[in-house]
Amino acid sequence: MSHQLPDVQASEPDVTVGLSQVGVTGVDKLVKLARDGKRPLILTAEFEVFVDLPSGRKGIDMSRNMQVIDETLESAVAEPAYRVEDLCGDVADRLLEKHEYTSTAEVRMTADFVVREDTPASELPTQSTIKIVASATATEEGTREEIGAEVVGMTVCPCSQGMSASRARDVLRDLAVDDETIEEFLEQVPQPGHSQRGHATLTITTEGSPDVDLMDIVEVARDSMSARIYNLAKRPDEDYMTYHAHADAKFVEDCVRSMAEQVLDEFDHLADDAVVHMKQSNDESIHQHNAHAEREVTLEQLRAELNGEH
Repeated sequence: MSHQLPDVQASEPDVTVGLSQVGVTGVDKLVKLARDGKRPLILTAEFEVFVDLPSGRKGIDMSRNMQVIDETLESAVAEPAYRVEDLCGDVADRLLEKHEYTSTAEVRMTADFVVREDTPASELPTQSTIKIVASATATEEGTREEIGAEVVGMTVCPCSQGMSASRARDVLRDLAVDDETIEEFLEQVPQPGHSQRGHATLTITTEGSPDVDLMDIVEVARDSMSARIYNLAKRPDEDYMTYHAHADAKFVEDCVRSMAEQVLDEFDHLADDAVVHMKQSNDESIHQHNAHAEREVTLEQLRAELNGEH
């Protein structure tokens, strides 16, 4: 004899406080992205899915959340093409429809993506790994989607390099080298500075799907640091990376500002309310701490700042 199971989640909690995010994390799924004339890309993606919860409801329906995720991702695999940010938007929209008590649904996704490229000097084929970052937030007013990437590069400390250059000037003067020659030498041969492995993250959020190409975001993020790095590096490649990094020494703050400048050059077609999130974290080589800088800003405000309209 069957009986109706009680809907405990719908009951009133002992403490009537609303929650902004309730859901699931660490959901791993295979996502297939179709490409015109090319084999599809297969990503192993990790999802986080949340809805808000009003103060008068004890909990959300976890099984319903998982059913929506599975249904949407399975349909994504069957579709001829998908942008990962649109996939997140689709899931968020469905969550909002299926949970009558919610006003906001949020979906986040990360996935490793392998990029094929050539080393800078020896021109040998190699691969680099980037982390795709995508999300969507659905409300009654509409759905905002985010797309971006986290990349790895190299930075050199300008302060450390400046001290090395000062020492080099003193030594060269003691050797009776004239000042003009000293400055020309230092211009041609950048002095050592302590280096860091840098982690640059750049994302763009707009109403609906952002009108940007993921690989353009990757290029901006990689070029914001002192130099790109590569998994494969013969000696000419090592020399290339080391020289170019020391020729463009940057503080962690400089990297974020470089991203900001490039964003305006590359994505100036976006609307004023597009939101840019720029983040740089450097693994220090001579300190136990790490360096960090970050900025989240609308494109309207970024335009004003870079045009001197503070």
